[in-house]
Amino acid sequence: MKHGSRSLLLLGVLAGILGTGGVSRPRAQSALPDKPVQVDTEEARRKIETAIAPYVEKAHKTYAEAKARFLAGLPARHTFLVTTVLIDPGGAAYEVVFVKVDKIAEGKVRGTIANELFVVKSFKGGDVHTCLESEILDWTIIRPDGSEEGNVVGNFLDTYRP
Repeated sequence: MKHGSRSLLLLGVLAGILGTGGVSRPRAQSALPDKPVQVDTEEARRKIETAIAPYVEKAHKTYAEAKARFLAGLPARHTFLVTTVLIDPGGAAYEVVFVKVDKIAEGKVRGTIANELFVVKSFKGGDVHTCLESEILDWTIIRPDGSEEGNVVGNFLDTYRP
């Protein structure tokens, strides 16, 4: 997740981190809170990227099984979300967002942006978005009762203190 010295807004799945503008929640499960943390310096960005790196790696290792479950058909009212980075044209700002997955095929994930955006202005919540599977930072399956599976990075960020 190397993005230079640009302003960064990270949003870890469900209980992760969020920068300027207030608290964002996935549209699919708006009752679940997110914890705000703004990262706006190069040093702070490096620190958080270093801190989350093992958790992103773990999320990548467990993604294949979650993907297989999604492709086989999740139970009713279960929601599959991934997090990925959106970058404004010109690269001045970027934000990590939830994408509610509709389709996974040929190395790509398609879905809708599931939260409001605060830094990146060229996208908005509800937009259809496609990313490469290699661009996924984390994944979460939300059950109807609000409990979740995955969210490796987001769960770490619940306790992260820069």
